[in-house]
Amino acid sequence: MPIKVEAVTLSEVTPEAITSIMPYEGKWEVASEALKSAHGITLPGPGRSTGKGDIRAIWTGAGQAMVLGARLDAGLAPHAALSDQSDAWALMRLEGAGGEDVLARLTPIDLNPGVFKRGHVARSLLGHMNAVIARVGAEAFEIMVFRSMAGTAVHELEEAMKSVAARAALR
Repeated sequence: MPIKVEAVTLSEVTPEAITSIMPYEGKWEVASEALKSAHGITLPGPGRSTGKGDIRAIWTGAGQAMVLGARLDAGLAPHAALSDQSDAWALMRLEGAGGEDVLARLTPIDLNPGVFKRGHVARSLLGHMNAVIARVGAEAFEIMVFRSMAGTAVHELEEAMKSVAARAALR
């Protein structure tokens, strides 16, 4: 059930699958073309995401990405190591006016929309947890954390949402 505090909403996102894709040495371009042929998207560059419809690829580190939203075609296996991560990661969406202020309390990333634009991704901290944060809209972010930390992430985000709302009420 979504958590709403003033104009900011936190909700769970449940893609069909979350798959790690790590192209073999020298196979990034080939794997990207195979991904495009099979699913209509390419592998993203550093700090970026690509997507089409309900499927997205997000950069998660040097030489690796996560594909969200579809089970990957087995034809990619000759070009990249594939690993189903659906049970390992939790994905949530934070959206609404003030979402940047909420995240600013928990991450050192500069979320200014002129710097961290739609399609930008960063692997950073969310409080004390490792997270992948992606801007998916003008006032929308998707946040991935290890599933074992999902409850803590929701708690921390909700507390930050309440704190931002309380501060706004003082103005």
